[in-house]
Amino acid sequence: MSDAAAADIVPPRGDRPRVLSGIQPTFQLHLGNYLGALRHWAREQDSYDNYFCIVDLHALTAVPDPELVRNSVLELAALYMACGLDPERSVLFVQSHVAAHAQLGWILECYTPLGWLERMTQFKSKAGAGRERERAPAGLLTYPDLMAADILLYDADYVPVGDDQRQHVEISRDIAQRINSLRGEVFRVPEPLIRSTGARVMGLDDPTTKMSKSTALTKAGHAILLLDLPDTVRHKIGRATTDTNPSVGEPIGPGVANLLEIHASLRGTSREEALAQFAGKSYGALKSAVTDAVNEALEPVQKRYYELRADEATLRGILARAAERAATVANVTLLRVQRAVGLR
Repeated sequence: MSDAAAADIVPPRGDRPRVLSGIQPTFQLHLGNYLGALRHWAREQDSYDNYFCIVDLHALTAVPDPELVRNSVLELAALYMACGLDPERSVLFVQSHVAAHAQLGWILECYTPLGWLERMTQFKSKAGAGRERERAPAGLLTYPDLMAADILLYDADYVPVGDDQRQHVEISRDIAQRINSLRGEVFRVPEPLIRSTGARVMGLDDPTTKMSKSTALTKAGHAILLLDLPDTVRHKIGRATTDTNPSVGEPIGPGVANLLEIHASLRGTSREEALAQFAGKSYGALKSAVTDAVNEALEPVQKRYYELRADEATLRGILARAAERAATVANVTLLRVQRAVGLR
């Protein structure tokens, strides 16, 4: 795109604040993704100008099988929509389909101090130490710059994240502010959108750790996946860690608290109301009620998912049109940055 063409198609920015968020297509989404993110995104679509990304470039840090990446992108796109994201009200696009992400990522790498990247919790935890770190892909280190590019390309006001992801938004802010101080007001500096309410779903096998896709990949009983069959859900919840007490009651351990949180979130009640409902009842009764709530919530999601996956041509068309819409915004920002750093 020429400079003149990019300058002439700046999309009008509406009155609604803009949000940008994304999920890696590395493994099936789980109940924590749904209750902590996707359900909120869907409910708030009319409150924000929405850009939701499938961050397939980030997935390459794990060096997955190419076919797995391709299939997982389509799976995640279908799950986005099955969970209520409307491609007419939100821009649902694939990161690698908009070249500006990788281009801006490189520019940001050149302006980011190495020490900032080395201090990131995710790099330290995933890269390991010693010989293990020497073999780690460089993308693990530069991951925050690409994530910052994802956010900054769209002039996002807010980034909906869990509290455990706050550090990634903070480094994006730091990078933006650094470049702004050196090259003028280039970037809009985003804020994290961290909700004070909402479920923080923990692992069924270890309720002291947050439910995660990476753990679910290696431990079958860790997470409820959004495409799990009803009997699978029942089996996983039936084996979920509880407590040594004979029934639900104070003091509540983390396993029971997690099940109560899931039930309350799905039924639209408070944790206190859930505790009152199950006080004195057996763990079997609680697990049965949680199973019913989960399966009832997942049934329409799964039905819509399989409808979308059955028409792959339409699904790919939605993603292609969304990439064009996203690029219209991203290319304008990229041109502004290129001019600021001397590339245009």
